[in-house]
Amino acid sequence: MSVRALGVCYYPEHWPEELWAEDARRMAETGISFVRIGEFAWSRLEPKRGAYEFDWLERAIDVLHGAGLKVVLGTPTATPPKWLVDAMPDMLPVGEDGRVRGFGSRRHYDFSQEGYRAECARITEALARRFGAHPGVVAWQTDNEYACHLTALSYSEAALSGFRDWLGRKYQSPDALNRAWGTVFWSMEYQSFEEIELPNVALTEPAPAHVLDFRRYSSEAIVTFNRLQADIIRRFSPGRDVIHNFMGRTLSFDHFDVGADLDVSSWDSYPLGFLDQWSPRSPEFKAEFARAGDPDLQALHHDLYRATSNGRWWIMEQQPGPVNWAPHNPAPRDGMVRLWTWEAFAHGAEVVSYFRWRQAPFAQEQMHAGLLRPDSEPAPGLLEAAAVAGEIAGQDLPMPGRADVAIVFDYPSAWAWTAQPQGREFDYFRLVYDLYKALRRLGLSVDFLDAKSADPSPYRLVLVPGLFAWPEALREALGRLDGLALVGPRSGSRTADFAIPAALPPELPAPLDALKVTRVETLPPNLTVPMEGGTGAFQVWREMLETGDASVRRRADDGEPALVGTGPLLYLGGWPDETLAFDLLKGLAEEVGLPVLDLPPGLRLRRAGGLRYVFNYGSRTLRLSEHGLAGRFRLGADELPPSGVAILDGEA
Repeated sequence: MSVRALGVCYYPEHWPEELWAEDARRMAETGISFVRIGEFAWSRLEPKRGAYEFDWLERAIDVLHGAGLKVVLGTPTATPPKWLVDAMPDMLPVGEDGRVRGFGSRRHYDFSQEGYRAECARITEALARRFGAHPGVVAWQTDNEYACHLTALSYSEAALSGFRDWLGRKYQSPDALNRAWGTVFWSMEYQSFEEIELPNVALTEPAPAHVLDFRRYSSEAIVTFNRLQADIIRRFSPGRDVIHNFMGRTLSFDHFDVGADLDVSSWDSYPLGFLDQWSPRSPEFKAEFARAGDPDLQALHHDLYRATSNGRWWIMEQQPGPVNWAPHNPAPRDGMVRLWTWEAFAHGAEVVSYFRWRQAPFAQEQMHAGLLRPDSEPAPGLLEAAAVAGEIAGQDLPMPGRADVAIVFDYPSAWAWTAQPQGREFDYFRLVYDLYKALRRLGLSVDFLDAKSADPSPYRLVLVPGLFAWPEALREALGRLDGLALVGPRSGSRTADFAIPAALPPELPAPLDALKVTRVETLPPNLTVPMEGGTGAFQVWREMLETGDASVRRRADDGEPALVGTGPLLYLGGWPDETLAFDLLKGLAEEVGLPVLDLPPGLRLRRAGGLRYVFNYGSRTLRLSEHGLAGRFRLGADELPPSGVAILDGEA
C-alpha cells in the first residue's frame, strides 16, 4: 500500500443518532477515509450479561459505510462495565502498593485473571460474529493502549498464581530456580514454587532475577491476552487487518511479541504531551519546542513500531490540538498538525488517524481537543487535516525501504536496567534515544531490529546499546558483519539469568573476544569524563576496559581506552554526551560511506523511496540549500517556514 490515508476516532454512542449522518458527511468532505469506533462501548453493547444491544452499532457502521468511510471496529475490553466488575471483583488489578485499583475510569482489569479473559473472548466473538462480514468493517483494533496507566504489572492473587505456574514450567524444579536466581544470597532459597511471592513485598530490593522473571511473565500475559482476541477475529472476520494501538515511551511489555500477532502496529502520537511529560530534554529545549514537540521523539516511535509488525503501521491517535493529560497542555503552533501527519507518512504510516472527531463536552477528556469543537464548529486541526488530504490526494508515495543504519532494541533490557539501574539516571530508553537523536541530526534514516531475531547483515552501520544479555545468534552475526557495529555501553553485561558472565562482559566475538569490562561506575549529573581531543565526554556511565586491541578513543582523565576495536566491531565503554555521540557516529557513518549532514535542532530529514522529506520544527524560517538540502521540490520550497514541510526528489 503506497497510497496514504487519513482517519479519525469517533464515538457514536456519545452523540444523538440524528447527528451521525452529518458527521459522516463532513468526515468524507474533509478527506477522511477511516473511522475507529467502539473501543470503549461495552456498557452500551451489553448493558446486562448476555443482553447484547448491537443494533445501534450496526446503524452507526451503516451510516459511516454509506458515506464511503471504512470502519475500524474496536473490541471494548479496555472498559469492562460495572455489572461485570461486581460479578467478578477479583478481575481488578492490584498496584505495587498492594491496593486494589477499582472501577471508575478504564483499564480496570488484570491480564492474568482467567475469568476476565473468558469474558473478553465472549464479547469479542459476539462482535466478530455480528460484524465480521460487514462490508464497512475493514479492520479491528484489539482492546486499547495496553499498559496505559501503569497496568502492565498487577500484584494480584491471579498474577501470583499465574507467575508460580509460569516459573514451574520454566524451571521444572525449585533447585533450578534457586541456581538461576542466586537465592543462596541472603538466605532466600525456596523449597517449592508455592513459597514464591511477587516482587513487591520484600523489605528492600528483591533479587533482580526474580524481578526480571516477573516482568517476562507479565509481558507474556499481555501477549496471550492479545492473541486470544486476534485469533477470534481472524476466525470470524477473515481478510480484515488486526491492529493494536501502542503508546509512547512504554516499555513494560514486549511490543515485538505482541506485534507478531498483528497485521498492523499502530501507536498514539501526542507530541506536545510527550515533550512535557516524557522527553529527556532540558527545560530550555522544552520551552523552545513547547508548541512543536520533540523533533526526534515521535520519529523514534514511528521507526520502532514500524519494526514490530513487519513494516506495516498506522497512527491510530494523532494529537489535533491541546490534550488534557500532560502536566501542561499548550496548543500546537499553526501548521504542526499538518507537519506531524506528513512526518508519519514519511516514516511509512499507511493511515494517520486523529483523536478525536468532536471534543467531548463531558467526562474525563472534555478538555482534549478534537477536529471539531464541542459546538461542532471546526477546530484548527480540521483545516490542517483537510490540507493534508488535499496534498496526498492522487499521490503514490513510496514506502521507506531498508535504512542504512539500524539500532538493535530489546524490551527485556529495559526491564533489567529498571530492576538494577546501578545509578539513578541510567535509563535504557534514554540511552537509545540519545544515539537515535544523534543519527537524526546527521540526517540519517534508521531501522530498529528486535534483539531476539535481528539480522544486522544488510546494514552498513549497526548500534547495539545497553543490551542486557546476548541472544547467541545476534552475537555471532555481529562477527560476520560487512559494515560496522558499535556495541555498548553495558551490552552483554549479564547472562539471561541476571548473573555477571564468568569470563566478564561483554563476551564479544573475534576480533574483540579478549575484551573485558573489569569495573563500572555511574556518574552523577555534575560529573562527566572528557575524551582526549575535546570531542565530548562520557556521562551517566563508564567502564574500565581491559584489552589488547587498538584504542580508537581514550579518556582524557587517565588515558585509558574509551572506544576499542578494529574492522567490523567496536565497543564503547561509556554513555556518550551529545557532542561525543554526534562526533563518534559522524565518523563511523563516513567510514562506511554514508552521506551525513549537521542539521540544526529544529530541522529534520527522512529519506523514503527516493524522496527526501524535510520538516521544520523550529520557530524561524530556514533556507534548506544552506543545510545541504537541494533539489527539485514536490512540496514546499527552499525557504521552509516554521512548521513547514518539504519533499524533494532524489536521495542526495
